[in-house]
Amino acid sequence: MTASAKLLALDKPSQNENWTVVMPRRGKKRIHSLRHNTPEAEQQPWVPTELESDPEREAKLIQKMEFCIKKVESSRFYQNFSEQVENPEILDSFHRVLGFELKMPMVIYGIGSIESYETPRFQLSLAILMKRKFCWIGDVEVFDPILSATESRVLESLGCSVLSVNEQGRRRATKPMLFYMPHCEAGLYNNLLQANWELELLNHIVLFGNSFEMYEFFSEIKNSIVVESTMHVLAARKFADEYVIKTASDDYFAAFHDSSWHFFSPALDTELLLVKN
Repeated sequence: MTASAKLLALDKPSQNENWTVVMPRRGKKRIHSLRHNTPEAEQQPWVPTELESDPEREAKLIQKMEFCIKKVESSRFYQNFSEQVENPEILDSFHRVLGFELKMPMVIYGIGSIESYETPRFQLSLAILMKRKFCWIGDVEVFDPILSATESRVLESLGCSVLSVNEQGRRRATKPMLFYMPHCEAGLYNNLLQANWELELLNHIVLFGNSFEMYEFFSEIKNSIVVESTMHVLAARKFADEYVIKTASDDYFAAFHDSSWHFFSPALDTELLLVKN
């Protein structure tokens, strides 16, 4: 994820890890089902390029984060956000995913540089406030390959753990999980869905991220570039319930525009068939 990205970049190639952008093939549609386990080879050990944390920068960043958390917490945006989560329809969706579990861990992918940009600080602040407010959110894990040692230390001081492996978004939801992925690359959402392309696993997922409806809209525009890496994203639209996040003010537009909650509830194996042009 590019931390400063403000728009859904569907009209230009993705540079996300090993993903290659291709144009859809013309001709007969081929229907097939893909079920992938997460290959261990794709999980790459990771350490920040800056190995030592800078205490002075750390202290300044903690102050910035505390300021951001307070600002978000007192905002109309957060009030609207909390009310939406507590809306019976959405709350029922969370409870359906939880099932008999008491908590669901939160996995944060692609948060960006919280030291360099305000937008990632707003996004992280919202995740932290959710953890504090909702008792059913469990441990919080964070990963972005651009995180520094200083940022990692600050994340740990805020109650998060930083992953030491780049999962490339391919965590399998063997139990209920909340994936918090604001403004990630399309390929990262696709990786997550592809790794969980089974009935039981998809039913374990709550996803906060870019609107899948918007991806579908852009994919249908003539002459637009439709990338191979949205195949599972577009297919998931058939059995996904999506609830759009309202930004409420310009302060939070860059951080949360075109963001939605997504809940997946495929009931039949046939719903997991992929249509490939």
